[in-house]
Formats: sequence, structure tokens, C-alpha cells
Amino acid sequence: MSPAEGEVVYGRRPVAEARIGRRAVRRIWTSAELDDRELTRLAGSPDHQGVVAEVDPYPYADPRGLLAADDALVVALDGVQDPRNLGAICRSAEAAGAAGVAIPSRRAAQVTAAASKASAGAVEHLAVARAGNLVRWLESAKADGAWVYGADPGAPTPYTDADLRGKSVIVLGGEGKGLRRLVAERCDVTVAIPLAGRVESLNVATAAAVLLFEAIRQRREHR
Repeated sequence: MSPAEGEVVYGRRPVAEARIGRRAVRRIWTSAELDDRELTRLAGSPDHQGVVAEVDPYPYADPRGLLAADDALVVALDGVQDPRNLGAICRSAEAAGAAGVAIPSRRAAQVTAAASKASAGAVEHLAVARAGNLVRWLESAKADGAWVYGADPGAPTPYTDADLRGKSVIVLGGEGKGLRRLVAERCDVTVAIPLAGRVESLNVATAAAVLLFEAIRQRREHR
């Protein structure tokens, strides 16, 4: 017994969101019919919470459409490798009402079962697009009127001083590496989240949440 040509999602919330999301759910296995060992084998993880589903392949969005709205707020990830970080970022982006998340199509985490679990199923509703070349996509975003803000712990500008109200792209770098030089050069402004403790930086998913909800705060106050 195994998924045929589809993908799997696991966990109560991810499976529930998949059932009302954009892709078809082909089959669901639960602890009422299979033991924990078999569910773990199907899920590829012990974190299945007693439910695993076979679903259609993930429907990635068109990266050109993420910035269609005049006030679109998009997160772009430069080489985030951990699918759990990708999932957590997608959860924050969906909760904030962002237009979507852009990820590189290579050498970066993709929307997998682990990412879906970490997102609590948010990836089933959020537009996640794969950009073949992130640098070129950022150039296209700027040509389309977006301002690009890069997250950099060493930047002189606090994130609260950046105007995140209009069409905006927030770019975050990969774990431990930050923004690549060519990506940083495409940013109009780099911003930092000031820290008062002893740690040198925030987890990328935490930083994404801080920046997203600052953008939402500014937009609500402006209205």
C-alpha cells in the first residue's frame, strides 16, 4: 500500500486544509484502519497525528502573477533550505494576507509534506511560486513598481523605518548565509530587526513574521 503518482500530506490540520484547498485529495488513511508503523511509512514521518492523505501534486502559482495587485505584499526566499522554515513562513504569510511567497526552483526547500505540516495547511491556500532565477524575478518585480526590502541583521535601517505600505517584496536569505550578493544588490533598502538579547539573529521564519506583520500594521494605520 502506497501513494501511486501523487504526493502525501500528513497531520490533522494539513489534511483538513487540503480537503478544502486547491488540489484534489485522492485518498485518506487514518489510525482507525492502519497502525502507527504503516502510517509513518506512508507519511515518511512519525508526525502524522494518525492521518495521512494522498493528494495531487502541489499547484505552484505563476511567479508573474504574485504582484498583480497595486498593494501586493510578497515574501521572496533566497535559498531557504529547511522545509519546516518554508512552512512556517507560509503560515505567517497566509495569516497576514500576503499575496504569496516566491522561492527559487532549485537549491531551496520546496512545498513538501514536511512544509505543509509546518504551515498547518496554509500552503493549500497561499500562492507559492517558483522563480527560475530569483535575481531576474526581483528585477521584474521592480519594473512592475514594487519596492524590494532585504532583511539583513547588519543593515543600518530599522525595519520600522521602512515604508512597507505599497507594492512590496520582503526578501529573506537562507539559514546562516543571509542574502546572496546579487540578491542584496537588487534590494532598494535593507532593513534590520534590532535585538536586545545575546543572540545574534532571529530564525528566518521568525524574522519573516515580524516583517510581515509590521507591513500589515502600517497598512492598517494608513487606511
